Amino acid sequence: MKIEIFGSDCSRCSETLKKVKEALGYLSLKAEVIKVEDVKEITQRGVLMTPAIAINGEIKSAGRIPEIRELHNWITTAAMKEEA
Repeated sequence: MKIEIFGSDCSRCSETLKKVKEALGYLSLKAEVIKVEDVKEITQRGVLMTPAIAINGEIKSAGRIPEIRELHNWITTAAMKEEA
């Protein structure tokens, strides 16, 4: 599983990254977590507001810090799709 966090080194982006890592730890799952800070790459991916999260290439959230329950749901769903 590949999880991308889009945004600069702002506090909201850092909080989003922290929550993603907490969710992975809670679920005992591993993922490649990448922070994408290049503005050109962010806009090419269609992200207009940060922080944003993509899981396996699919944008899940933009412009807000997601709730932990949302992260659990997205990560669990992605993990189940990989197992299928």
